[in-house]
Amino acid sequence: MPTKSYKPHTPGLRTRIVRDYSLLSDTEPYKPLTTHKKRISGRNNAGRISVRRRGGGTKKLLRAIDFKREKFEVSALVKTIEYDPNRSADICLLAYSDGEKRYILAPKGLKIGDTVVSSTKSTEPQPGNSMTLEHMPLGTIVHAVELQPKQGAKLARGAGTYISVVAKDKDYVSLRMPSGEVRMVHKLCRATVGSVGAEDHFNISLGKAGMSRIKGRRPKVRGVVMNPVDHPHGGGEGRTSGGRHPVSPTGVPTKGYRTRNKRNVSSKFIIRRRKK
Repeated sequence: MPTKSYKPHTPGLRTRIVRDYSLLSDTEPYKPLTTHKKRISGRNNAGRISVRRRGGGTKKLLRAIDFKREKFEVSALVKTIEYDPNRSADICLLAYSDGEKRYILAPKGLKIGDTVVSSTKSTEPQPGNSMTLEHMPLGTIVHAVELQPKQGAKLARGAGTYISVVAKDKDYVSLRMPSGEVRMVHKLCRATVGSVGAEDHFNISLGKAGMSRIKGRRPKVRGVVMNPVDHPHGGGEGRTSGGRHPVSPTGVPTKGYRTRNKRNVSSKFIIRRRKK
């Protein structure tokens, strides 16, 4: 995914780095696979703010992504590679030989005109092909991995992410996550070959606060500049640093505090924990 920068004609353009959209298909999204996305602006069912710093932004259409890949043994032609405002990765439109169309995440290296297939048995490890983990060769780079069979992809769906198949043992396959964690996943879980495209997404710089507002993000205010009634770090005379370890507005420690439940039943599948 190439990026481009601008000459500093304005302060907002000086540090702005955006992706180059010229390589994407210049088409509207496939209408039967889109729905309107309701914006809740961080509010719960009572209308109170439950997630801070959300609100505003432009309207978006929600694209229906096929994370299960349950259309087996039917070849599909890649018709378009499109931008999706709801995720960091690109998506591609597949046209199956029986006439049906579906969206999937666009893997790195997949081009318009290529053919992909989702199989119940071993198939060619080409980017975009989907099969169960038991048929993946050791060392294969995969993405869109299921945690439970037939559940739909949950792991490695962000731009540039991938998972490595490192070992197989009876009914489970060991995977190395992007964080470095190694965990076991059932061999009947499905995955897609290749890494997710748009790998240069982390190089993007918005350049100005207005671009963040367009994306639906409101300003972030530091707790140390608030009053004591608003935040545990608030109050004090002059400039203070809070006087305690960093916490959230509700007093929960942050910046290094582990929030994973120690009694989580899935902990037994983790072979090696990720680094802090």
